Amino acid sequence: MALSAQTGVAVAPGAPSSILDRISWSWLGLAPFMIFAILFLIAPTAILMIGAFQDSAGHFTLVNIQNLFQPSVLDAYWISIEISAASSLLGAAIGFLLAWAVVKGALPGWIRPTVLTFSGVASNFAGVPLAFAFLATLGRVGLVTILLRTFTGFDLYSTGFNILSFWGLTLTYLYFQIPLMVLILAPALDGLRTEWREACDSLGGTAWHYWRDIALPVLWPSVFGAALLLFANAFGAVATAYALTGSSLDIVPIVLYAQIRGDVLHDQNLGYALALGMIIITGVSNAGYIWLRGRAERGRA
Repeated sequence: MALSAQTGVAVAPGAPSSILDRISWSWLGLAPFMIFAILFLIAPTAILMIGAFQDSAGHFTLVNIQNLFQPSVLDAYWISIEISAASSLLGAAIGFLLAWAVVKGALPGWIRPTVLTFSGVASNFAGVPLAFAFLATLGRVGLVTILLRTFTGFDLYSTGFNILSFWGLTLTYLYFQIPLMVLILAPALDGLRTEWREACDSLGGTAWHYWRDIALPVLWPSVFGAALLLFANAFGAVATAYALTGSSLDIVPIVLYAQIRGDVLHDQNLGYALALGMIIITGVSNAGYIWLRGRAERGRA
């Protein structure tokens, strides 16, 4: 036994001598992240949630929430949902096939690290640079458009395609949706053990039996969860859509931007309400992704 220098009370060897000794300094490493999250995520979200229920004078009102049910606002939400759903479904399907080829296909060893490295870069490539890249590639005077017209006589825009339209924006979103799907599914595909396929084959099972009874039951939570994450990712994208289509396509992020920054449709509190609706939709999608991810992890355990 030893005596504490402050109190003179007997203290067992190895026991903390003060409150400071009982504090875990590991929390100090988390402080920068918490400060960043509070300043740039939690506080702005709280401000817009409060502003959605206020008028221009700061008084409580439900008018902003009621205005969300105007036909023009509902149409904007519906177009955003359609684009997000189309890009997430196509991105999930193409990304799944690409991830399967890279992880489970009999490809050269350098293919996997190359594709995963590119996916890590492409999944974060968005905004004005991505919009410019697609305009320079598939615009009316884009490189691919001109090459097709010159060497094959095929006019892409004679088919009704327009890079500034619904399918043009969906195609642009696929540039970062497919790589994101590859990154999410690669660990799940790694979890499919070779012994499972060998056991199925040794018991006389076919490829259909393997997919129906083994692979799909293991993979479906990861696939559907990733699709929900892609939906939320596309629904919240604003810089790419605004830089590419401007005001020619009324999706929610562009309508929101017009309400907050516009000179004609300026209603900041309605913009807050629009953002609140986006948070609810993306929050539900992310919650579904988290639940499915937990289910997938339990299934692989």
